[in-house]
Amino acid sequence: MLIPRIGDATPKAAGYIMLAAAARPLEDLIVEQSAYIFSLDGEMSAEESEAMASLEQQRQNIKGLTAASDFAPENLLDMPSAYLLDLQGYEPAQAAARITKPLLILQGEADYQVTMADFEIFQKALGGKGNVSFLSYPKLNHLFMETKGEKSAPSDYQSAGCVDGKVLDDMASWLLRNGK
Repeated sequence: MLIPRIGDATPKAAGYIMLAAAARPLEDLIVEQSAYIFSLDGEMSAEESEAMASLEQQRQNIKGLTAASDFAPENLLDMPSAYLLDLQGYEPAQAAARITKPLLILQGEADYQVTMADFEIFQKALGGKGNVSFLSYPKLNHLFMETKGEKSAPSDYQSAGCVDGKVLDDMASWLLRNGK
């Protein structure tokens, strides 16, 4: 998500790789992730519904945040207001358009934390740029490890695993082609 900013600060880098990069605001991702997690066991419980209402209120707090706001982090999805204010209006996909060095964007298609919707935003914003390559991987989660279901779940992270070898091979090939 922050590679465009890192790119601005590191002009001597040969290129950049983005793995499961968020293109949408964090507050939106957190609410979406929570709704997905609560949906996994069927119907949402009363406690889960209350939690979702709280998350939605916190998202609205973030959307309306100003320098004069006086919210504690627990009312801002446990993030400091200075961080959130810094990200206000930041659009990673639009900012990535400034990158002129080689850029590789990778996405696990089974990722529930940063979804194919984010990947598609990057594709739409950067698809015509000759310096940008996109790769997505079916059955891989946010950590680029294989998941059994169509979409990963928090339980996938309870077992030790490794980044899929295809991802590592693709990154190595890209580095060999684009590194200097």
